[in-house]
Amino acid sequence: MTRFDKGLRVASYNIRKAKGLDRRRDPGRILQVLNDLHADVVALQEADRRLAPRPTALCRAMIAAETDFEVVPVARNDVSLGWHGNAVLLRKGLAHGRVTHIDLPGLEPRGAVRVDLDQFSLVATHLGLMRRYRTRQLRAIARAVDEAERVVVAGDFNEWSPHKGLEVLQDFDVHAPGHSFHAARPIAALDRIAVSRGLAVRAAGVVNEGPARHASDHLPIWADIGVA
Repeated sequence: MTRFDKGLRVASYNIRKAKGLDRRRDPGRILQVLNDLHADVVALQEADRRLAPRPTALCRAMIAAETDFEVVPVARNDVSLGWHGNAVLLRKGLAHGRVTHIDLPGLEPRGAVRVDLDQFSLVATHLGLMRRYRTRQLRAIARAVDEAERVVVAGDFNEWSPHKGLEVLQDFDVHAPGHSFHAARPIAALDRIAVSRGLAVRAAGVVNEGPARHASDHLPIWADIGVA
């Protein structure tokens, strides 16, 4: 039996550049939340500062010293952790293959990163604020993984409706584990994890206790994923 036969835990977390509800920028607090997720794969959004050269909000040395994660090399410079703020962390011992950058259309600069794992291809993304652009962005993601056998898309989908806006992902099983925004008073399930055919979500949830309640304006979500 392989590790994947037992399932992998995928998490997604918009860390708001490590700025908490107390307006303090505290990377150590974010790392504590990440450790508490017990995840194998983590998709981060807003992992880097907004302005060029977009330095990371999470020090690589802290990640190496205080977590069991390794940073997937998706950044295109020496100071960022991610690309368009999207970063991917893997539990030490998990291998990855090709990394692909996916340009997303829209008024705002947006992108997604694809990381090919032995178990599936992961797409980490942070979609736009307007639905018509989110639809185009999801279509671009679907095209970018069209040949992949198994795909997981994780991130901040920015979609407030539980019923509309995700029709492009008709070949995916889209999971919103619960209300993840705003952390102070969760009323919307903006953060989602979608799995393609061949994969199944066995359990999923939102972390709404401990430091996660004030480390960012989003709560982290997770899903245990295995072969369907």
